[in-house]
Amino acid sequence: MKTIETERVSSIADPTKAAIPVRGALVSLSLSVLLSSLGTSIANVALPNLAEAFNASFQAVQWIVLSYLLAITTLIVSVGRLGDLIGRKRLLLVGIALFTVASGLCGIATSLPMLIAARGLQGLGAAIMMALAMAIVGEIAPKARTGSVIGLLGTMSAIGTALGPSLGGLLINGYGWPAIFLINLPLGIVALVLTDRYLPRELAHTGAGRPTFDVIGTLLLALALAAYALAMTTGRGGFGLHTLGLLLIAATGICLFVRVESKTAFPLLQLELFRSRSLSSSLATSAIVSTVMMSTLVVGPFYLARALGLGAASVGLVMSVGPLVAALTAAPAGRIADRFGAQGVSSLGLIGMASGSLALSIVPFTLGIPGYITPLVVITASYALFQTANNTSVMKDAGPNQRGVVSAVLNLARNLGLVTGASVMGAVFALASGSADITTASPASVALGMRLTFAVAALLLAAALAIAYRSVPRQPEAASQPASSRGR
Repeated sequence: MKTIETERVSSIADPTKAAIPVRGALVSLSLSVLLSSLGTSIANVALPNLAEAFNASFQAVQWIVLSYLLAITTLIVSVGRLGDLIGRKRLLLVGIALFTVASGLCGIATSLPMLIAARGLQGLGAAIMMALAMAIVGEIAPKARTGSVIGLLGTMSAIGTALGPSLGGLLINGYGWPAIFLINLPLGIVALVLTDRYLPRELAHTGAGRPTFDVIGTLLLALALAAYALAMTTGRGGFGLHTLGLLLIAATGICLFVRVESKTAFPLLQLELFRSRSLSSSLATSAIVSTVMMSTLVVGPFYLARALGLGAASVGLVMSVGPLVAALTAAPAGRIADRFGAQGVSSLGLIGMASGSLALSIVPFTLGIPGYITPLVVITASYALFQTANNTSVMKDAGPNQRGVVSAVLNLARNLGLVTGASVMGAVFALASGSADITTASPASVALGMRLTFAVAALLLAAALAIAYRSVPRQPEAASQPASSRGR
């Protein structure tokens, strides 16, 4: 990283701008990623306090989390494309400002609807930060160091996810629930100042050939993604009329979106992008991997509490191992990807995750905490390898005018995998446990459910490996033969 930190780059779009220190740019992007991931995880710990403060049911206060996630999922592609059109730095500043102001509104909310609405605005700001932070990497770092920078951003994302519950608990105990939102105000202001000072300024498209923003495509994609996310989050893994209706709306929305995109002059998403076997493979494997990672968050607490008999504090401590390992692994994973090639490192990550999942599918619960933590460390370290290498591979190949939307699609694949994993893998766990109420299931039933769930996860990762293998370009047979043999 020293090489990256000491290098200086100039904005290609604005050659009159002074040289930009990469170190300051990296700090600003890292803080943006940290804020968006912190916003995802910090609110969960406050739900009981918020239910009491607003005299609301748990199902009602869950929308404080859902509104944030829905805003990110439905809008991240649109804001990524908008950044490509009007300038990524300009829109990133808007996103940070929106996130900061919305955090203040969350902290002073006097009713649950006001808090839910403010969280939706905060989610929009987070979507902008998530989509554009990785897209800007191509403008501030040499191509040979892309993996190292993306690894650093992955580390900050993991730190934000791991820090959220513990920091949230401390703030709530000391200052009350508003503090978990108000803490973003000073951090957001610092991010704004650093971003304005250190990121290179871009020139927006001008002239008669300037692309227009695809409003119809944006609305259709947002409708489809919102319907799918609601089906996965409110359906609770079931397939009743409510869930099936939402999935039908999502499928219809996607069909209409594809039809519109194929006819418009300036589409939100160029469908030709998905004809690239490597990009399609990267998106598919990212979604599968995220689905499996959500299994550790859905199944882990129940296994640790019900099967191993741990208390709440011990469960939280064990659960923090995963994000901690990911945080420690992401940055080295980036350097490894730069040195040995992103494709091979990505496959290594998939193999490691499959191995860890297979180990969890056969581990007897008599091995206790070590029997759970050891495979978990393998899974999360391998996840960091895969995610960093996969993102590096995609972003290196992204064209200058497509980095925002490609970065957004990568984040979207990850988010869709997470919401799918929470629903589908949760349903697999409940079904495998053979209990109508998992909170009262016997230790043996919960242990069986955990093993079968990770057996399914191992199969999913085997499918991801097959997809990744099929995407590797094949050399013609003649080209691989020695010259002497070809001449015979």
